Amino acid sequence: MKALYSTPNELQHLLGERLKRLRLDRNLDQRTTAEKAGISERALRNLETGRGSTVETLLRVLKALDHLQGLEMLAPEISVNPLDLLRRPKAPQRARRVAKQAREG
Repeated sequence: MKALYSTPNELQHLLGERLKRLRLDRNLDQRTTAEKAGISERALRNLETGRGSTVETLLRVLKALDHLQGLEMLAPEISVNPLDLLRRPKAPQRARRVAKQAREG
């Protein structure tokens, strides 16, 4: 995959090609895939040729192709804030007093 794309149209075309390859790898024709996705064949053709589509159509097709794990790669859930990794915790400047109850217990 090229590192830089000059237009969103190029990205749409690349995404469409990959979805088409995924569909063909699953040995599905456009009609069957469109029916499974609950969309028209024309909507699927538009998506696969990079002629524009909706996010809903993309999600329906990914689900029909049993490839929702692609969403995790596209928009992973962040478990650690990257900025927190840059911040160093401050070193304590003085010792804390232990509460009286804790010392006696």
